[in-house]
Amino acid sequence: MSTKEKYWKYSLVTLILGLGALIVGELWAFVSGLLGAFTIFVLVRGQMITLTERWHWPRVLATVVVLIEVAVMILGPLTLIGWMTVERVQHINMDISGLQQMVDDIDRQIKRRFGYDLFTFDNLTMATGYMSRGVQYVIGQVSSMAVTLVVLVFFLYFILVDFRRIERYVYELLPFKEEHRLRVVNEIYRMVRSNAVGIPLLAIVQGLVAYAAYFFFDLPSALLFAVLTCFATIIPIIGTSIVWVPLVVYLLILGRWVDAAGLAAYCSIILINIDNVVRFILQKRLADTHPLITVFGVILGLSLFGFWGIIFGPLLISMFFLLVNIFKEEYLDEGKSETETEPTKADHILEE
Repeated sequence: MSTKEKYWKYSLVTLILGLGALIVGELWAFVSGLLGAFTIFVLVRGQMITLTERWHWPRVLATVVVLIEVAVMILGPLTLIGWMTVERVQHINMDISGLQQMVDDIDRQIKRRFGYDLFTFDNLTMATGYMSRGVQYVIGQVSSMAVTLVVLVFFLYFILVDFRRIERYVYELLPFKEEHRLRVVNEIYRMVRSNAVGIPLLAIVQGLVAYAAYFFFDLPSALLFAVLTCFATIIPIIGTSIVWVPLVVYLLILGRWVDAAGLAAYCSIILINIDNVVRFILQKRLADTHPLITVFGVILGLSLFGFWGIIFGPLLISMFFLLVNIFKEEYLDEGKSETETEPTKADHILEE
């Protein structure tokens, strides 16, 4: 390759990278919708192949049918949550005097048991500030979710209509040998599918286990709190404790000490550990992913991609280790015999 050809080549690569970085930076707000569309595409890819290649449906018709299914899958749970919330709000007794009496009783119990004055001026000012920021955050998240859903459906339509050509194009761009291309593509599909199926299943199981406890200990709106527990499973480290710990405190304030101790013991022993049991079963059936990859991947993904980071965070870490293995096989192990059994220094270190 001549000097001029090298110049053209590297200049073109620089332009591609520069324009790509500019485009991604300016359109980063829509990345969540794109990731969501890709996740759903991986789940419905087999159905699209059946409809278009086996049953010979027109691609547009097959895409519309799949989009209707996706809309039902997404809007169904959201409608259920909204209905339960509205039902709960409608049955709230708006007796201001009774509400004030209940708050005063709670304040007196806290002051008597712990010697702490709950309703000081500083506490009320701080609570008002937290509530204002909380309302703004919720409104922002709801509007962001609505935009993300619209972008998701938009991207998903065009991916499904021409998914075979898109797959071939991306596959040919991968800078690997043929066998490594297959490994990378299969790893991406495997991780996305396992997380997209496994995480909701795990959330549902924990929600059902939590609902049994909430119902047994006679907590108000047990079903609503169980649904909130389902969503709390995606929060790293804290997890479901963000729901059941305040409920334990609520029982303590009401003086139901036995119920509070029972709920705390149940959630600490059963609810938290059921996560490990179900995750172990799912890993063996869907994808053998190390728990550390899942935990740190979710932390990384949520900060980068928002909600869809629970799927693509672990994928990023898994892809990193896969690329390291490919580099090792291609360059570090080059020239070594596959049957080589001579111990290395690392083997001696591990034996000491």
